[in-house]
Amino acid sequence: MIRNPSWLLAGLLALAGCEEPPAEAVAPAAKPALAVNAVAPQTLDWPHTLKAAGNIAAWQEAVIGAELSNYRLTAVLVNVGDRVKKDQVLARIDPDTLDSELAEMRAAVAEAEATLAEARANHERARQLTAKGFYSAQQNTQTRTAADTALARLDAARARLQSAELKRSRTAVRAPDDGVISARTATVGTPTQPGQELFRLIRGGRLEWRAEVTAAELSRLQPGLEAVLTGPNGETVTGRVRAVAPTVDPQTRNALVYVDLPAEAGRAVSAGMFARGEFLLGRAPALTVPQSALLLREGFAYVFRVEDNKVLQTKVATGRRDAERVEVSGLDPAARVVASGAGLLADGDTVRVVP
Repeated sequence: MIRNPSWLLAGLLALAGCEEPPAEAVAPAAKPALAVNAVAPQTLDWPHTLKAAGNIAAWQEAVIGAELSNYRLTAVLVNVGDRVKKDQVLARIDPDTLDSELAEMRAAVAEAEATLAEARANHERARQLTAKGFYSAQQNTQTRTAADTALARLDAARARLQSAELKRSRTAVRAPDDGVISARTATVGTPTQPGQELFRLIRGGRLEWRAEVTAAELSRLQPGLEAVLTGPNGETVTGRVRAVAPTVDPQTRNALVYVDLPAEAGRAVSAGMFARGEFLLGRAPALTVPQSALLLREGFAYVFRVEDNKVLQTKVATGRRDAERVEVSGLDPAARVVASGAGLLADGDTVRVVP
């Protein structure tokens, strides 16, 4: 039995005073709004282009050789890369043997001329004596035949002399056209052979770009179109389509497009190089956004539209590109999109638009 109820009551009140009051429910902190820049899509007049790649080659390359065989080269006057003019001497062949042949032919002509003069004089005397009855008609015919034979021999000797002179003139190997020497195998002392290549010449120094395009793209190209290609050093060269191949390679299903390059293109590109470029097919308006506004997810492109301080993820299709801007479709031209930082956003996020 508890004898002092007042003591018990006091203890109960003390214990009650030590209990903590119930805590109030704490509200979760609101997610802070991300500051973004919003921009409007721009409509720009952009060119339609078709990308391609191919080799740089000589427009026409002439193979130059000697027209004489078994004669030594005595001088080689040009090197690879030299620009030459039409009929410029590139190499010389030893002329000593040909000079002796030429002298012999000239002597043969002189001999034939003397023989002809004598035959004509004999025929004239025979004609006079025949008229006086001292020579028979047969003798007159014989002297005329001798004169005709001497004339034929003179013509043959003159033909041989002309051939020797032509042969002598070919001791100088000349350029068939203006151009640039692209290869040289000629060396001093080497005997010439039939069909032997001594030099290669890029006619006119003209180069062309042989671009490969697919059969589906071939119909979009025609002569006269402008093409821009980029050399290995980054320098661009502008040319024009000269011809489009009428056939498609059955193995690759590609066709060649021949693009004439300007004369100064040799400073940026050289024959044998591989180059990439594009054909300018025309111009058309393009709705564009900054490339930084695009978000790529699972193979698709998206932008974030800003509406009432919230962002809405919107799927778009991309097209042409120029520097830092990309053509898009499927977007309202009046919309405002997040300019950058799309990778930090999720659909429906609250944002704060800043200038």
